[in-house]
Amino acid sequence: MYYKQYGNTDMKVSAIGMGTMRYDDADVKAGRLEKCAENVLYAHEKGINFFDTAPFYCDDKSEEITGIALAQLPRDSFYVSSKVNMGCYGGKFSPDIFRERLETSLSRLKVDYLDTYYLWCLLDLGSFREQYDLMYSSFEKAKAEGLIRNITFSSHMEGNQLEEVIKSNSFQGMLIGYNALNYRFRQEGISAAYQNGMGIVVMNPLGGGLIPNNPDVFQYLTEGTDLNVAQAALRFVASHKEITVALCGFSNKQHIDDAVKAVENLEEHPALEIYQEYESKGLTLNNLCTGCNYCKGCPQDIDIPKFMDAYNEKILGNSIENRLKWHWSMSSSGAAECIQCGQCETLCTQHLPIMERLGEIALIK
Repeated sequence: MYYKQYGNTDMKVSAIGMGTMRYDDADVKAGRLEKCAENVLYAHEKGINFFDTAPFYCDDKSEEITGIALAQLPRDSFYVSSKVNMGCYGGKFSPDIFRERLETSLSRLKVDYLDTYYLWCLLDLGSFREQYDLMYSSFEKAKAEGLIRNITFSSHMEGNQLEEVIKSNSFQGMLIGYNALNYRFRQEGISAAYQNGMGIVVMNPLGGGLIPNNPDVFQYLTEGTDLNVAQAALRFVASHKEITVALCGFSNKQHIDDAVKAVENLEEHPALEIYQEYESKGLTLNNLCTGCNYCKGCPQDIDIPKFMDAYNEKILGNSIENRLKWHWSMSSSGAAECIQCGQCETLCTQHLPIMERLGEIALIK
């Protein structure tokens, strides 16, 4: 395993981290939590020492499953994170509720402290400022008491917005979505965080499965390697000097082996060098939907993520209609229900022209 320094902290973390949102669904529903925990132990055996979890993952069992495994390991052999935001409190906040939520995570994970605790899922600067003003003093108090070691944030904002959060000098690390699809619009934020001495953890390095599911399109990532497309996409992220950890969700041991292979003999390069190299390869892919699903909740009950997934097929040179019919069992006519309210575009982490795309899909006969 290849290890990196987590910002200005004393943490030496694995270049691949385990995101614990993909435990086997059938095992979770059947209550086979110990079986799920075996993946954590196997990942640790393979050198992975960074484990990321959160409330509500895997039917709210992720922290519990992860804790079953971590309780069997020496505390100084791993780093673990969890997350919190106003949604965890049902929109009502108080310092006591913050403490209760944190203690629940600690109890489930069977640890006395978290190495990183995220102010979770900041969609824009307004969301950041509101939650920061309400909650940050509680983060500081918990840190002073030794319940968390590092205060961090998780965000889907663009690079220039990320810079505003980073300039607050309030966080030791950040978690963002970054991959071969969206690397352009996160460059500024990554550079600013690195210069500020922050650890940078990346989620969604495979673009929500879009990258490995289109191997011909992304074959250019494998040039000069013996890796498959999924492994090469992981290596693309991990090879950034500025990026500390690439998080992967594992449902089985083979997934872990594949990810570990991706960082064998890893060579790090500055993001700017990688950016310049890849600008001349492949497609301009930043307009592909990465499937984060934050646009869900349309007031007209339009299943926007599925329509945007189908629109990806057009960008990749395939048929929108076939994707809707044979994969989603949907008709294009549903897109015509759009009332142009703009809610989806406000929530979209990539700022895609969703309404325009729905209009185009609605015209398909």
